Amino acid sequence: MLLCLKKSTIMFRFKVLFSFVFSILIISVSAQQHASISGSVTDSASVIVGASVLLKGTKIGATTDANGHFELKNIKSGNYTLLISYLGFQSVSSAISIKEGQSLQLNFLLQDDNNNLKIVDVKGRTVANEIKQSAFTVNAIELKAFQNTSADLNTILNRSTGVKVRETGGMGSDFNFSLNGLSGRQVRFFIDGIPMESFGNSMSLNNIPVNLAQRIEVYKGVVPVELGADALGGAVNIITNQSVSRFLDASVSYGSFNTARAAVSGKYTDQKTGLFFKVNAFHNYSDNDYLMRSNPKYDAVIKVVENGELVEKDVRRFHSAYRSTMGQIGVGLANKKWADYLELNLLYADMYKEIQTGATQNKVIGEVTNNEKFFMPSIKYKKSNFLTKGLTATVFASTSLQRSRVPDTANFVYSWSGQGRPEPISGELYGIKSIYHYRNTASLARVNFSYVLDENNSFNLNYNYSHFARRATEDLGIVKNNTFDEPNTIGKQVAGLAYQNDAFDRKLTTSVFGKFYKLNALVRNAVFAQNQTYVRTNSETANSYFGYGIASRYRLTNDFGIKVSYEHAYRLQEGEELFGNGIDVTSNINLKPENSDNVNIGAFYNFAFGEKHHFALESSYFFRSAKDFIYFVPSGGVYSVYNNLAGAKIKGAELEVKYSYTDLLNFAVNGTYQDAGSRQRYEPNTSILDMTYGDRIPNQPWLYANANLEIGKNDVFAKGNRLQLSLSSQFVNWFYLNWESRGSIESKNKIPTQFSHNAAVSYTMLNGKYNVAVEVNNFTNELLYDNFRLQKPGRSVFMKLRYFIK
Repeated sequence: MLLCLKKSTIMFRFKVLFSFVFSILIISVSAQQHASISGSVTDSASVIVGASVLLKGTKIGATTDANGHFELKNIKSGNYTLLISYLGFQSVSSAISIKEGQSLQLNFLLQDDNNNLKIVDVKGRTVANEIKQSAFTVNAIELKAFQNTSADLNTILNRSTGVKVRETGGMGSDFNFSLNGLSGRQVRFFIDGIPMESFGNSMSLNNIPVNLAQRIEVYKGVVPVELGADALGGAVNIITNQSVSRFLDASVSYGSFNTARAAVSGKYTDQKTGLFFKVNAFHNYSDNDYLMRSNPKYDAVIKVVENGELVEKDVRRFHSAYRSTMGQIGVGLANKKWADYLELNLLYADMYKEIQTGATQNKVIGEVTNNEKFFMPSIKYKKSNFLTKGLTATVFASTSLQRSRVPDTANFVYSWSGQGRPEPISGELYGIKSIYHYRNTASLARVNFSYVLDENNSFNLNYNYSHFARRATEDLGIVKNNTFDEPNTIGKQVAGLAYQNDAFDRKLTTSVFGKFYKLNALVRNAVFAQNQTYVRTNSETANSYFGYGIASRYRLTNDFGIKVSYEHAYRLQEGEELFGNGIDVTSNINLKPENSDNVNIGAFYNFAFGEKHHFALESSYFFRSAKDFIYFVPSGGVYSVYNNLAGAKIKGAELEVKYSYTDLLNFAVNGTYQDAGSRQRYEPNTSILDMTYGDRIPNQPWLYANANLEIGKNDVFAKGNRLQLSLSSQFVNWFYLNWESRGSIESKNKIPTQFSHNAAVSYTMLNGKYNVAVEVNNFTNELLYDNFRLQKPGRSVFMKLRYFIK
């Protein structure tokens, strides 16, 4: 009875939400007879925020918003001249003729005004600055400054405030992404608002070239509705170059450990027909054969057999190669009456990875590999003034197929010598030989409606549906009762509704929102514990949850503001967490989703001394009260399992300071401190007090900082050329691997303090058309460990050539 009542209540609330939104959509469909003009203003690389759009001889005008969009309303029929201007760019004028009731859509591309670059108004805010000064706590990283480096997106994110990326090795290695103390699956990743899990393993942050993205947005704790995420601790949204109609960006780099990267991104648009073609592709390869140095001080000794004796020795990594290739083509139509754009995309990716180590470098794996192929068609559609003025509809749908092969057939134990020792084994991962073929299928549908009621009030409705099915076959037939003989499925629905209000001449911005989460999952022949024995049966679960939040910003002046945000968020369970993997991880159908109350309080301040010195400060305090943490319990016998931890309370602060002197020098430094304490009073499923209650959660960095310096000079050797030196440093304080209250200080393992430095020199010719760069990572050749006894690469050198035209 209560279950039925709960379901009816949920359905009632959902109907109310939809009725409310669609009531708004049908208000005043076309009562006005006056015409309107809308569109966007961009430069060669991104949208322009704050550009002036004016009808000459009238008082009708507007400035472009954070998306570079403008709209002029209540225009009488007639002939006009439209003026578009922004300091630092050449002004554009366009003669137009507009009829009564007509809606024109026009897009403009501004060119750099090289004669006026010295007097660009520093108060003009970029897209990144506009996003940073929104109501949400968010890092917005413009990637233009990194286009000539060989860095991947993980490298750049790892230098930003509040972010810590911990990698297990070189290119393509597994990594853990931490954001304000929450990490792993608690943080969600997107490309242009589309979940990255839909793009396969080849499209991950540690192998996407920087040239394929325009900007990265990192939302901390509180995630806007339009991303449609079941994110517990935040989200990362990668924004690609959508605004430029014609460009080509091609690059190639080569360096240490036989590492090669190549990337190409381009778009061509026929201005008359609106037909456009897009291409994105990359290829990455590395042997990852960096030197593994024996480190007795850290109890990470490497020993190999030579002449029948066991000796300590530095060795080269082996069986650690990685390759990933991706190609994406798109075709579509833009600027039509029935669509801003309609686009069809086809994406193919291929990945090959050799598995080198286990949880630490003490376990050496010499034969296991993973080869994955991925194919995904998708479609995008967007229309402004959809059905009624002010309503924008965006639709995305995709389906994908991923196939992977994982052979584990080793007969001998491998050591760092690269040779198998005569100790017969049956496989290296699970103690049983296997050749698994996985077949994953996924579907995704995303619909977003944004409605601008007037200049101070707007609504956003977002709905995401995803369905994932996994099936596997095993060639050798040794594994009995394969869980994946039949497809296991998991479906998620995330819906959200937000209302935003701007008050006091847009000084105060407030967004209030609610989210609905629903999970359906099914696994066949799952293993779970019952009465101290393990049984297999089909298992199914279905649950729904509600989240909510608010974000507000008050701008005291144009350059100084404060903001506060809060969200009660959920992260739904994944398939393996609920139902195991059918081999050595058992099911736990009682596993609960993670949830957290996230609070952010922050401030920003920009100021200048004269025309040359410019400062920017940004700081924030964050608090997370997380419950039902999902954590992995290693096997004490046959099977491991995922379980819920009572939770943790995380508090901390971060600060970023930036300084620039004309176009000669840029300096930035940021630091993050966080204190994550366990809130579990009792041992799981017992009344025994947990001795770790109140301890700092182990194996998590809690104090880290970054510094970046850029010194450059224009017109070096020739006009339009630029020479630039870039330096960066990173500090990570030591932290314990295990709980502080368990064992003596002498017995505790810890990850040591890290302090690394990178340098790069780049030379740009003909205003960015030709580019060459040389960079040295970890140039002091420090011994670096993101994880316990998992050594990262030492000093490495790379060279990159890039060609860019527009």
